[in-house]
Amino acid sequence: MTDTSIPRTEEPTDEESTAVESTESASSDAAVSADAADSSDDSDSSAEPAAEGDKADNGKADDSELFRQSEIAADYVEGLLDILDYDGDIDELVSAGRPVVEVVGGRLQPLVGQRGATLEALQELTRLAIFRQTGSPSRLLLDVGGYRANRRKELAAVAKNAVEKVKEYGEPVRLEPMSAFERKCVHDVVNALAGVESESEGVEPHRRIVVRPVS
Repeated sequence: MTDTSIPRTEEPTDEESTAVESTESASSDAAVSADAADSSDDSDSSAEPAAEGDKADNGKADDSELFRQSEIAADYVEGLLDILDYDGDIDELVSAGRPVVEVVGGRLQPLVGQRGATLEALQELTRLAIFRQTGSPSRLLLDVGGYRANRRKELAAVAKNAVEKVKEYGEPVRLEPMSAFERKCVHDVVNALAGVESESEGVEPHRRIVVRPVS
């Protein structure tokens, strides 16, 4: 079985560590609402539609409710930026049936962290803020500095490389552990290609994808 590596983002400097630690330390508290909202942003298998159950649940919320969630999230993020003395433009919107908040600006790398770890923690904290105000779990997607869009491109290349190896050698390829967001990106690419399939294995934070020939 073949192992592949994923391009890594730069680690924040020592000067930025305070901002990183202030968000990561609270991530465990946010896990409660995260589990209620969606236990997997990835499909976990090429045989399962991505977050299909979540789509069914989300049908209960119309666009106005979803946009309200994005506004709550934007207010929370704005307050956090003020506390950390960071500058950023915040956009709230609804996309693909889920609330989205995008933060754009300079000097935001500490809010992303290594491999997006801090961003994931921030997203769960923001989901918790929504839950506390609405009483309903949220599938909010938070992006900072265009990280997720760039990461999707990187992961698409990783997925295609794994598929090429599977087709060339006929052996499964195991990718390194990824977040739910990262796994979802890889599943989407693999599922669109013929002759291969993907599934997730293991438990967080060591859950990873295996790409194999279609049996």
